[in-house]
Amino acid sequence: MYKIVGKKELNPSVTLMEIEAPFVARKAKAGQFIIFRIDEKGERVPLTIAGYDREKGTVTIIFQKVGFSTIALGALNEGDYILDFVGPLGRPTEVEGKKRVCVVGGGVGCAIALPSAAAFKEAGAEVDVIIGFRNKDIVILEEEFKAVADNLYLMTDDGSYGRHGLVTQPLQELLEAGKQYDEVLAIGPIPMMKFVCKTTQPFGVHTMVSLNPVMVDGTGMCGGCRVTVGGETKFACVDGPEFDGHKVDFAELMSRNSVYKTREAEVTEKHACRIEAIGKALIK
Repeated sequence: MYKIVGKKELNPSVTLMEIEAPFVARKAKAGQFIIFRIDEKGERVPLTIAGYDREKGTVTIIFQKVGFSTIALGALNEGDYILDFVGPLGRPTEVEGKKRVCVVGGGVGCAIALPSAAAFKEAGAEVDVIIGFRNKDIVILEEEFKAVADNLYLMTDDGSYGRHGLVTQPLQELLEAGKQYDEVLAIGPIPMMKFVCKTTQPFGVHTMVSLNPVMVDGTGMCGGCRVTVGGETKFACVDGPEFDGHKVDFAELMSRNSVYKTREAEVTEKHACRIEAIGKALIK
């Protein structure tokens, strides 16, 4: 069992939790993920590691409450326990040898972008960060990004905070102004990552994206997380989750990720009444 030692609501739909998991914290690196399971009947859900403290033996996760399992997780509190917390899984962000990078995050994907930006900075790179949100009310981690970014560009779709527009706009402007990046790392909704890649491709800038396809076991055996990269089948859990964005088949990725949306909505609606019961059962 893994104890929840910290909880913070970043906005109405996004929650930060600090989980006591010393063996995971000991080896975790930016870009890797964990798979949690609330109880013996729960589904296995992957979440990218948002931070870790090796001395305390804790791992931080940030998640959006959008489905049954994440809503149930969000209903738990400090002192509660979850059954499984497996990791670290996947390949970490490759930060060595890069002198200038741009990290682009969208929405809750910013939680994943932050540790990678910090890792680039720690490795000695100059780090530009572009983050985007729908509106001011859902902005997260602004101060944390300021602490690791040489230049921070904050965008909102409606212009209610920061600059009005999409994350691709400042990226396009920086590239057109002659900014030379060793790498652009994009993390967020699939359409956002796709258009970041379209923006960088004419400039020949190496661009990585962090993918989140449907995943079950996290070891490469189930095949649920397969993606096509450069015409080859890859498994996000063991070959990724980061891939060369210019080689990713985004159309296939979006199609596969939408397969279970109807069923997920049905399960969430049908079983929402169990959330409080699960939380109480875990406390006992």
